[in-house]
Amino acid sequence: MELSVGLEAGPLSQWLDSGLAAAGYPVICVETRHMKAALPAQINKTDRNDARGIAQMMRVGLYKPVHVNTVRSKEIRMLLTARKFVQAKLLDAENSLRGLLRNFGLKVGAATRVRFERRIIELLEQSAHLRLVIAPLLEVRRVLREQFQCLLKAMLQLAESDDTCKLLMTAPGVGPVVALSFRAGVDEPARFRRPRSVPAHFGLTPSRYQSGEIDRDTGISKCGDAGIRWVLLEAAGILLRLTKRSAPLKAWGLTIARRRGMMKATVAVARRLAIIVHRMWVDNTPYRWEAKAA
Repeated sequence: MELSVGLEAGPLSQWLDSGLAAAGYPVICVETRHMKAALPAQINKTDRNDARGIAQMMRVGLYKPVHVNTVRSKEIRMLLTARKFVQAKLLDAENSLRGLLRNFGLKVGAATRVRFERRIIELLEQSAHLRLVIAPLLEVRRVLREQFQCLLKAMLQLAESDDTCKLLMTAPGVGPVVALSFRAGVDEPARFRRPRSVPAHFGLTPSRYQSGEIDRDTGISKCGDAGIRWVLLEAAGILLRLTKRSAPLKAWGLTIARRRGMMKATVAVARRLAIIVHRMWVDNTPYRWEAKAA
């Protein structure tokens, strides 16, 4: 019997997988949900019992192997995560400033990112005590904004220098964030034998509940990477609402919107957009804005 190492998927999977593979061990990274469903059957939860349970599931074949992302995919994901983190903290800083000033009857109102700080300084002209408190927060916001611009510039440069991202961005609604997120999430397009498996992998396909006389659809499954599912939905919304240029995918989505509503149409377009973008990547062909006659 061939020896293999079972490794439960987790934050250190890529590092452990590469290290064990370099040492000459055949490594199989297994689905966490399968292990989570089987291991709680044990009375005592210890590391030794968990290892024994994983070994038993590997022995009888009750596991599902998962893909371990490459280092390149991890680097792209790290940049996207850092940008999203700084963006969230920047919004938190601005909302905190608005809330603190509102307690004194000072309303910032609608202001652009450039005019935001100038507007707060105008409100604090007559209050030296408030300026003493608000000035450090403005400095924090200023630093966060500068670092966010640095990360945004790095993200745009990465998308422009990557051939795969430039190809994906020919599709409607797909910008640098969507292209990089999709590239990092799929990683290797050949691991999906059918393009229809891509939206299912990211939780964009309907799930089903059937028991006795009950048989109903329960909406999309929402499994997989929520971040990639969200950017695909954003791309579909941009295509349906903001894209001026006509495209077969947009016309198809608007037809669904008239029958089923814009929300269901957005999910349907995101599902089909994931299939199209994956096919573009596999075939190395840009998006066709005009449908060709059969």
